[in-house]
Amino acid sequence: MPCCKNQSSEGVFFLLFFLFLWDVGFSADPFVFYEFTVSYITASPLGIKQQVIGINGQFPGPLLHATTNWNVVVNVKNHLDEPLLLTWDGIQQRRNSWQDGVSGTNCPIPSGWNWTYSFQVKDQIGSFFYFPSLYFQKASGGYGGIIINNREVIPVPFGSPDGDLTIFISDWYIKSHKQLREDLENGISLGAPDGILFNGLGPFRYNESLVPAGIPFETIHVDPGKTYRLRIHNVGISTSLNFRIQNHNLLLVETEGSYTVQQNYSNMDIHVGQSYSFLVTFDQNANTDYYMVASSRFVNTTATGVAILHYSNSQGPASGPLPDPPNDQFDSHFSMNQARSIRTNVSAGAARPNPQGSFKYGDITVTDVYVLVNRPPELINGIWRTTLNGISYVAPPTPLKLAQQFDVPGVFKLDFPNRIMNRPPKLDTSVINGTYRGFMEIIFQNNDATVQTYHMDGYAFFVVGMDYGIWTDNSRGTYNKWDGVARCSTQVFPGAWTAILVSLDNVGMWNLRTGNLDSWYLGQELYVSVVNPEITTKTELPLPDNTIYCGLLSYLQKGQQQRVSFSAAGSFLPKSGRNFLFGLLVILSTVFLG
Repeated sequence: MPCCKNQSSEGVFFLLFFLFLWDVGFSADPFVFYEFTVSYITASPLGIKQQVIGINGQFPGPLLHATTNWNVVVNVKNHLDEPLLLTWDGIQQRRNSWQDGVSGTNCPIPSGWNWTYSFQVKDQIGSFFYFPSLYFQKASGGYGGIIINNREVIPVPFGSPDGDLTIFISDWYIKSHKQLREDLENGISLGAPDGILFNGLGPFRYNESLVPAGIPFETIHVDPGKTYRLRIHNVGISTSLNFRIQNHNLLLVETEGSYTVQQNYSNMDIHVGQSYSFLVTFDQNANTDYYMVASSRFVNTTATGVAILHYSNSQGPASGPLPDPPNDQFDSHFSMNQARSIRTNVSAGAARPNPQGSFKYGDITVTDVYVLVNRPPELINGIWRTTLNGISYVAPPTPLKLAQQFDVPGVFKLDFPNRIMNRPPKLDTSVINGTYRGFMEIIFQNNDATVQTYHMDGYAFFVVGMDYGIWTDNSRGTYNKWDGVARCSTQVFPGAWTAILVSLDNVGMWNLRTGNLDSWYLGQELYVSVVNPEITTKTELPLPDNTIYCGLLSYLQKGQQQRVSFSAAGSFLPKSGRNFLFGLLVILSTVFLG
């Protein structure tokens, strides 16, 4: 078959298609495959041409669709000029921190290489997103949405919407991510964003004196009288945004994997890294289009992003003033009360048949308590850094997870303090030694002047309390111990605290970080090591066959991968199935790939 010898892409496609057919016929949980080429592209989000990070030539990148318990295989080709990792924000990676895509678990994908992520969205539903986790690259894009649907046997606590729309809102800077990170290293803050984007596009020219001509803007198309699910993600790097639609209510139904008590909001503060699902019924008069707005909060200079909501029978352009934001730009009480109002729908199922509320977290004995105190950037050893409990995290050349796997000494210490210490701040690689199957209480105390969000990989945690002032033991009396929302990110207001509870049932090395990219880049993160004393693949998957090695383990690297890692995909299959599949793949690869 000489015609096929050089058709490697067609051959790979055939093998993937065969894998799919094999999976449908012989496996309980389906596979879904994606090819991501990450590269620089040219775009003009604010009317000025600049270099952004696209995926498959798109900015934002493609949506990743799956259903509860499906296996996801994403082959990532790095066409950037610097190393890359993609992290799957909010995907819990059960038993599999090997696929987390952060510096503590994975060696970066070198420029020109590809690497295949393989993970199962086990017992999970909801709205999430992915983005590059290294070198401040998120400031240039590289993000996209993740949708995990319910299995058909699990009812959704609302009627099927007529449409499903994913919308990315974000602050945006005209400076490149390389220039921004250099500024931070030199003690120059990000400052106010240059604009707010909707799906990678700048604002509609709602005001000729405020918005220059020629900026491309987003138009959201809907049909009158129908109800759509809007999945809204704040994929920005430092700015809280208030989202609202002119003359339309937002019915909140889900946030980051939890169905919520259904409540109407006229607007919603969405902080950095947070995701929400709203049901919106488009029942307004179609005489005109409507404004969809995201505006910055808690900053001196307000930036406003505007998209157009277009009914299919609309008779004219949007008009009138933009819908009002909350009354006081700097008053966080409104935002805190709004956050407190978000509660779990304990009568609804989610990924499993049992109701979410059956997990009575308020009755579980806490085994570990950590009060994590952050501070604004400060000079440590002559460089600008941020800290948690006086420690600024330093990423070692050898990822923590690999060092743990190979018993490499001296890479990190399991000694992160549970309270801030009375000592000068320092640079260190200190890790929390989590208790497997323990129940951890974490209090975030924000001593910075800006809203911070915190995210924990590998877990959904219960947000049980937030208030102003200094947290004390007596603060537990204010906790919501019944229907606090379970999510993977939470906001902490300046001069305030937020408390979460998390069940440490997921073995691995898990990143706990601020979602504010400037604070994260300067060291405001740590890792939680959760180890099962009994070594078993039932609680942690083995080291992937396609692992990239770096740092002190560089000698193990045998060369880059050139094609999709089928061994990684096959690791989810029963052993007999993998052997059968492997034999057929060898035959097919010989025929189709030469």
